[in-house]
Amino acid sequence: MRKILPIVLLSFFMQSSSAQLDFLTAQKKHTRVQTTINEKEQVISKVLNDNGIKLSELNILIASYKNESEVDIFAKKNNDISYTKIATYNVCKKSGVLGPKRMQGDYQVPEGFYFIDRFNPKSSYYLSLGINYPNPSDKIKSNASNLGGDIFIHGDCVTIGCLPMTDNKMKEIYLYAINAKQNGQEQIPFYIFPFRMTDKNFNKFKKEYSNKNELVKFWTNIKQGYDMFDNEKKELTFSINEAGDYVFE
Repeated sequence: MRKILPIVLLSFFMQSSSAQLDFLTAQKKHTRVQTTINEKEQVISKVLNDNGIKLSELNILIASYKNESEVDIFAKKNNDISYTKIATYNVCKKSGVLGPKRMQGDYQVPEGFYFIDRFNPKSSYYLSLGINYPNPSDKIKSNASNLGGDIFIHGDCVTIGCLPMTDNKMKEIYLYAINAKQNGQEQIPFYIFPFRMTDKNFNKFKKEYSNKNELVKFWTNIKQGYDMFDNEKKELTFSINEAGDYVFE
């Protein structure tokens, strides 16, 4: 048994390493991804190096702000706890209005706390990263029979409820994401806010939407998460209660 154990362990680690390697290898088989790497790897590597992070140790977190039409990329070393903002990108076209997505066909961009669950190098919209909408909160808070789905951040600058970027900027975002995935980040957080939820902004929109009590209540809930992340720059830990509200730890 003592002679077999080291071989078994070696086999396990080789399989584990191979499984991780296979993700990036599979992505590189696609022409768009190879083009993205050729054009953008040096660009994002410089941004990371300027922030003391190597591409091989990258983890990311993405935050979007609908009113400002902006997406922030935060990064950290995979063994660190807190993130640093490294880039801001403009969303190139808006869809819907402020407020969460609650049904298929409402053209709304979701609001809440999600993670990337799909990487599509052959997207109809150049490159795309899918989020796990509807999440458990969305399912509880919606009365619709069909909540919809297939919400992405993607290229091609067209949208009916997604977060569209120019192809040029989507290449950078996609490259950050696939390298974070390659480095073992199984769930890349993706937070979508109605606006940058500073106290000043929140009071402004609270007054503007004072006739929509449920919406203001929802925003009050997700502002707790906004404030925690804004103060600590750490990935949020939360549960969802029976009402569909986020309960932050």
